[in-house]
Amino acid sequence: MTWLAFVESNTTGTGREFCAAARARGLRPVLLTRDPARYPYVAEDAVDVRILDTGDLSAVVDACAALAEDRGAVLAEDGGAAGGEGGLAGVASSSEYFVATAARAAAKLGLPAADGDAVARCRDKGAQRAALAEHGVPVPVFTVVESVADAVRAAGATGFPVVLKPVSGSGSVGVRLCRDREETRAWAGRLLDRATDERGNPVPGRILVEQAVQGPEFSVETLDDRVVAVVAKHVGPEPYFVETGHDVPAPVPEPTTEALADTALRALAALGLGWGAAHTELRLAARGPVVIEVNPRLAGGMIPVAVRAATGVDLVDTVIARASGQPPARAGTGTGHAAVRFLRATVEGRVEAITGLSTAREASGVVAAAVTTAIGREVRVTHSFLDRLASVVATGPDTERAARRARDATRLIDVELSDADRHAGAGAAEVVKEAEATEAAGTGTVRPAQAAAAVQPAQAAGAATRAEGDR
Repeated sequence: MTWLAFVESNTTGTGREFCAAARARGLRPVLLTRDPARYPYVAEDAVDVRILDTGDLSAVVDACAALAEDRGAVLAEDGGAAGGEGGLAGVASSSEYFVATAARAAAKLGLPAADGDAVARCRDKGAQRAALAEHGVPVPVFTVVESVADAVRAAGATGFPVVLKPVSGSGSVGVRLCRDREETRAWAGRLLDRATDERGNPVPGRILVEQAVQGPEFSVETLDDRVVAVVAKHVGPEPYFVETGHDVPAPVPEPTTEALADTALRALAALGLGWGAAHTELRLAARGPVVIEVNPRLAGGMIPVAVRAATGVDLVDTVIARASGQPPARAGTGTGHAAVRFLRATVEGRVEAITGLSTAREASGVVAAAVTTAIGREVRVTHSFLDRLASVVATGPDTERAARRARDATRLIDVELSDADRHAGAGAAEVVKEAEATEAAGTGTVRPAQAAAAVQPAQAAGAATRAEGDR
């Protein structure tokens, strides 16, 4: 059986989907990783692992070359020969931090891949913004700075509030709205003091100071130069911008959908992208769509699962097909509407028990439900994608009912932390009522009572720019 190598993984579900799709195509997935324990699904699904320094491109290439030379028969689960020619079909990654590494490794071995240099340039948010602006693609006013003093000066020149973010971040890590000079000074100092990111990779000594764009948030999911879906995104309360849910397709008028899609395609062309999947995030400002950032990878945050449920297009399988040089499958039939909602931690502690997952999976309209933590793990509130403890994807005849089903099923999942009074899950009745009122209004946030963590489905009406998903 032929290998398909994945360089690390995201942590919110798509990595698991990648491995399942590879197996469905007769390939044997293998995860190249520093720490397989970071991904609970690896042990649960018996995914092969190679442990190495994935921050070292040469180490990744060497590991992949060894897999390419592996022409021996791979044993099937029953002990017999699985057959096939062996070797390595391709290299990919579901994590934004490693998409450039995967592309470059694949190219060095003559395997299908995007332009690794274009992907790497795209991951530098400052370089990306400059290229987009040069080509006339609307972006926020921005400045790349290397010192706290420069950050404060840039914020003052831009006009408060501003958003500060790392130039190479992902999943809302380190992204914050700053309303004045004091907040800017404090947050810039915190970002510039970091030596490594949450993956242990060295971080550049630069950050982005940018205009806070007002308006609802969307993403455009593309394959090559084709738009597959326009997604409405929900984010948590300011000053942070953690995604709390997604609606597929975005419930907006057709001209708005077309404007968002056209702007995303212009951004891809400006950046020299167009091979494989991309995930472009935008805000719909008064002047029209504004590109917040282009991610040269498949979306995380369970968006591909929702897209497949709603449209019948399997983004994950298509990415696997491209990476392995196989033809894409024909699109299936979707239900028309799907929604994703997350369970987020708002308190900290050690996970003692997880209950309700099977019940959530059996709830009306649910097509996927997963927990992204595990018993014994420490939960920390980071105001990023790392706060997601569980996710649910549900379908419905319209956006409202799909969202309600996803939200209701998420409340069935309970994550008990080391303090017996602390649970991430259903919470008190008043929490449920507040959540319903918040989502109906489309603004605000859920503030759990009794130190409970709850799903926070509101889409903030204020300004935001974020790095989405780990992706």
